[in-house]
Amino acid sequence: MASARRADSGAVRALAGGFERLGRSTVGAFEFVGFGATLCWDSAYWLLIGSRRNQRVRAAAVFAEAMEGGVAAIPIIAMLSLTIGLMLALQGVNALEAFGAEQQVVFGVALGVTREFAPLITGILVAGRSGSALAARLATMIINEEVDALRVMGINPVRFLVAPSLLAMAIMVPALALMADLVGLLGAGVYIVPAIDITPAGYLEQTIQSISIDDVLHGLTKSIVFGVLIATIAISQGSAVRGGAEGVGRVTTNAVVQSISAIVVTDMIFVYIATL
Repeated sequence: MASARRADSGAVRALAGGFERLGRSTVGAFEFVGFGATLCWDSAYWLLIGSRRNQRVRAAAVFAEAMEGGVAAIPIIAMLSLTIGLMLALQGVNALEAFGAEQQVVFGVALGVTREFAPLITGILVAGRSGSALAARLATMIINEEVDALRVMGINPVRFLVAPSLLAMAIMVPALALMADLVGLLGAGVYIVPAIDITPAGYLEQTIQSISIDDVLHGLTKSIVFGVLIATIAISQGSAVRGGAEGVGRVTTNAVVQSISAIVVTDMIFVYIATL
């Protein structure tokens, strides 16, 4: 009987511990989301009102973040967008050939690139490349007490560090996605033109007829959201660093994983809304 009571007591404690961990994780998730929302709100405040308080967001900082997070990512995004376009064309032609409808491949590839693949691959690459660097940089600054030094000097860290990164990401990710649209369609055309025996001019005409401005704007709108998510998550993770170099590595990994997860979930939501 005593052993049975001890076993029951241990099971109760294990169950209680599980609920406690679940509760802590839930509260931590809400705190993280709330902190990210506060960062976005404060950044918007400084971008709109900062000049009236003689504390405007520096254009030089925005350009520097745009160069580091956007322009420097052009080669890898162009290369993978070209590969994605070729892959979609190859799979599309082979799949439709079985039904004798390979002439319709341009329609599917054009929509797939502009609405889904170009924004998605751009967001994932920027999250892995630029989001991780942003999280690591901010975490290192916090460990070295540079952020505290900014506060001592009377400089608001959100205005000085966060707002430029958010604005740069919100501008550069859709710009990169637009470039990915063009490169992806070019890569698809390299295979489609000889595969279905049409001219480059015919491929271009079919592509233009297959997509509308709404299709392009759909992808670009998602890209803006992706850019804000990447910057917000990276900054939030960097701000939560604890424990030296090991902590920097941990928050950098968390920033990449959470950014990519948020991008995929957000993309699913966009697709669901678009199909209603």
